[in-house]
Amino acid sequence: MDTDQRPSPHGPTLGSARGVSAAQAEAFLVARFGPDVSDVAPIGRGEWSRGYAFRCGGADYVARFGAYLEDFAKDRLATRFASPGLPIPAVTEIGQALGGHYAISERAFGAYLDGLDGQQLRATLPSLLAALDAARRADLSASTGYGGWGADGAAPFPSWRVALLAVASDRPNDRTHGWRERLEASPVGPKPFDEAFGRLRVLVDCCPEERHLIHSDLLHYNVLVAGDRISAVVDWGCAKYGDFLYDLAWFAFWSPWYPEWRGIDFVHEAACHSAAIGLDVPHFEERLRCCQVHIGLDGQQYNAFTGNWGELEATASRTLAVARGGH
Repeated sequence: MDTDQRPSPHGPTLGSARGVSAAQAEAFLVARFGPDVSDVAPIGRGEWSRGYAFRCGGADYVARFGAYLEDFAKDRLATRFASPGLPIPAVTEIGQALGGHYAISERAFGAYLDGLDGQQLRATLPSLLAALDAARRADLSASTGYGGWGADGAAPFPSWRVALLAVASDRPNDRTHGWRERLEASPVGPKPFDEAFGRLRVLVDCCPEERHLIHSDLLHYNVLVAGDRISAVVDWGCAKYGDFLYDLAWFAFWSPWYPEWRGIDFVHEAACHSAAIGLDVPHFEERLRCCQVHIGLDGQQYNAFTGNWGELEATASRTLAVARGGH
């Protein structure tokens, strides 16, 4: 869980969690849960944490270690939205460990969505679209705000449009603070970003001020599939409140990074699904394009921060193509 076993479109793995070795993780788990702990093994690496699978008391778990307590707290809070269509593993414990924080979750099993070939993904699409439906229907009445929400479930922005436009801000408290200066000094420069942001400013006028649950990272090994059904959706650290089309836009924007999926038109499949269930989506194309442009701008922000110039160039090119009316 929270596993990233290849370079993601967002750049290299960050965070102090990469310093937690398997030996350190096993020693901590044995000290915490006793000698019944066994089969401790790496289960990949996320953007901001490192995970280890283990067994204890005849059950399977995942321990994650990272610098940001809020990410783990968001995972625990996200379980309130779990349903048969949106399976979210329970977080059983959160605390301090090894100079940072840890979280223990029940382990889910399955293949990673990212690793499916075109035929396998097509067979999984009904379950994936059902998961997006479940997220759209999630009860958010106990929360407030738009944009990325925190450990208390509250999000900071007064509207979805304001949340989207904040992508151009380089806020001192953000993890990627300093990205704008690095973007300006990069080989790509700020012009592609600024042009796409100008288009975003126009597109936001088509966005409804509705609040829905958005995972905002349904790739990078955060979705598990058993058979042809979603078996777990993990790592809610990037989750937002806003337009439910954002998660669909995630697949539409990043699909060129997955050659095996070249024959799948996520937008067409989602439109057919909406028609089949009687879901009216006003300004579908404009909203979807708006979300994709935001995703691309956010990706540029991250790649500028990490200094991943190759991915910055590719993401900037993709963002401009979408912003100018491409697919």
